[in-house]
Amino acid sequence: MPADRRYDLVIVGAGTGGIPCAIEAAARGARVLLVEKDSRIGGTLHVSGGHMSAGGTRRQRERGIEDSAAAHLADIDRISRGTARPDLAALAAHHAPGTIDWLDDHGFDFAPESPRLVYGHEPYGVPRTHYGRDAGLSILAVLRRLLDEQIAAGRVELWLGSAAIGLGGRPGGMPSVTVLRDGVDEVEATAPAVVLATGGFASDRALFEEIEGATLVSAAYRTSTGDGLVIAREAGAGVGGRGRYLPTFGGLPHPTAPGRAYAGDRPLLTAAERLPWEIYVDRAGRRFVAEDERSIDRKERALAASTDGTFWTVFDDRARLCSVPMVVGWSPADVLAKAGTRTGVHTAGDLAGLAARAGIDPDGLAATVERYNAAVAAGRDPEFGRTHLPAPITEPPFFAMENHGTTLITFAGVDVDRNLRVRRADGTVMDGVHAVGELIGAAATCGNSFCGGMLVTPALAFGRLLGRRLAPSCRDRPGPPHVPADE
Repeated sequence: MPADRRYDLVIVGAGTGGIPCAIEAAARGARVLLVEKDSRIGGTLHVSGGHMSAGGTRRQRERGIEDSAAAHLADIDRISRGTARPDLAALAAHHAPGTIDWLDDHGFDFAPESPRLVYGHEPYGVPRTHYGRDAGLSILAVLRRLLDEQIAAGRVELWLGSAAIGLGGRPGGMPSVTVLRDGVDEVEATAPAVVLATGGFASDRALFEEIEGATLVSAAYRTSTGDGLVIAREAGAGVGGRGRYLPTFGGLPHPTAPGRAYAGDRPLLTAAERLPWEIYVDRAGRRFVAEDERSIDRKERALAASTDGTFWTVFDDRARLCSVPMVVGWSPADVLAKAGTRTGVHTAGDLAGLAARAGIDPDGLAATVERYNAAVAAGRDPEFGRTHLPAPITEPPFFAMENHGTTLITFAGVDVDRNLRVRRADGTVMDGVHAVGELIGAAATCGNSFCGGMLVTPALAFGRLLGRRLAPSCRDRPGPPHVPADE
């Protein structure tokens, strides 16, 4: 039998949601156990751009930007086409500005141009994307300092290198978490409340393909393996957000890890950042969208609907030399040097040879290029309505860069009610068990879309809310822990 330890609050996952939950609960007198399977805290903050969206922040007011939580919520509804959960999206939008101001109060190092409009996803109506000079690490710097204060005060016990392997408890009793501490000893930690904040599952192929129903090409953090989802499902939790998955538009294959995309080589596929000289083709050599489409959301949906997720950017030597570089940090000379040596980058003296090397149907590619060149000559694209037609694809050598719809985040997750209490598959609430962050699925606050900053911000905000509500002084109130919209 595992040894038993008792706390006021047990939090599984020391990342974007778990750390602020521990900070707030400990600051209100709770004795907190914070469990993390990695050897360090922070989770995806180590690789995230750290984009946070909020309407009505102090920083926006200082820069003369008129915004509000209501306007933010309206934009979420527009971008998601009404597919985000209304209760959780509203809760997140309401608490988002206070969350940004809280970071500001504690010395957050904003990037000087922030907040601004960001075009990597469908843009908001006003500049409301906030981020730090050092991306997600800027957020972690604040969280680490505040957490260290609570650890030093003896109110938070942090177990690193310790994975949660079971979730227990019975109706009317306290929940418990079985932890493999230091990868060796099984310890059962018990508390009136447990918060699961273990992140998503985009680094576990089998779990991803089961739940999201799509082929996984991942660029997610290595610890995003769905641990919290696994133990919650084993305990009877339901899964919410199924059917909302959407791929991120394009990423080059990892040079050494098959089945993964490499975030270090980011292709510029957003028309607002770079107007294309190339065409996009699928395995059959067919185009599937206007390459200069301004809406990245429309491109992502076309990719999901019309291909198996893989496509190639095809261009000639004139495009290599004359267009804005196609990959961040690559010069035209880099493209030439990497062709034939870097995984996914191909070149040949003719289109047939290029197709053979890239794995594209040669007849389909030849016919597509012929039609595209005719569209350039005519000054109009009758197939897709592309308007940026700078030059035909005629000058050898020819190039193809392989891309795939990539997964950074998971849309499905543990089902929760509006108070962030985990629900069973039959809709009943699991006593004392809560979940926050990517574990509840991006669909909860983004729906079937990418709403910029609506994963990091809700994780921080919901973690703080639960930390405040689950501290001992709050649990003494009658009734279930409740997160009112106006708290």
